[in-house]
Amino acid sequence: MKMRSDYTCPLELTHDMIRGKWKPLILWQLKKGACSPSALKKSIRGISQKMLLQHLHELLTCGVIKKTSSYGYPLKTDYFLTERGKKIYEAVSIMQSVGIDMMLEDNREDFLRDKGLL
Repeated sequence: MKMRSDYTCPLELTHDMIRGKWKPLILWQLKKGACSPSALKKSIRGISQKMLLQHLHELLTCGVIKKTSSYGYPLKTDYFLTERGKKIYEAVSIMQSVGIDMMLEDNREDFLRDKGLL
């Protein structure tokens, strides 16, 4: 991910940090707590290993997440939200709320019930 040095407004910076199909979903999962890449892949249906690792790297680069690694056998790596990541998660949470409202308007209560959101 290329971060620009010149922005028209601060929203562009935030958008650059979470742009992409998978980043908001990764943030959503990490809000539940630290998580390994394999656990993230299991919880985000459809994401490939390559895309997951690419997005984790981009989120690390802009300071939204951090990782811890334990040495020994087996090697374990966990990712977690930073303070910056927790602030950006607030925006993702609002997007989720808007999505729920729109699904209710479109009579998609069954989907929301199946996902445990109602």
